[in-house]
Amino acid sequence: MKRLLSNKTIIIVLLAFLFSHTEMTAQCAMCRAVLESEANQDTAKGINDGILYLMVFPYLLVGGVLVFIYRFYKTR
Repeated sequence: MKRLLSNKTIIIVLLAFLFSHTEMTAQCAMCRAVLESEANQDTAKGINDGILYLMVFPYLLVGGVLVFIYRFYKTR
């Protein structure tokens, strides 16, 4: 199978993702408005952490499937 990306390209893309970190505040507008109006910001941090926690699993599942496919084709 012909290789589409070289090792250098993969490393550059990974480094670009690593160093392009932005603050992740994943909330809908209504949740954010309600939580920011409260005096105690612990609830808002908890909601943000929960949303980010839920976002991780689809990426882990897709990554696991890709690793499985890679290993399957590598052994052939």
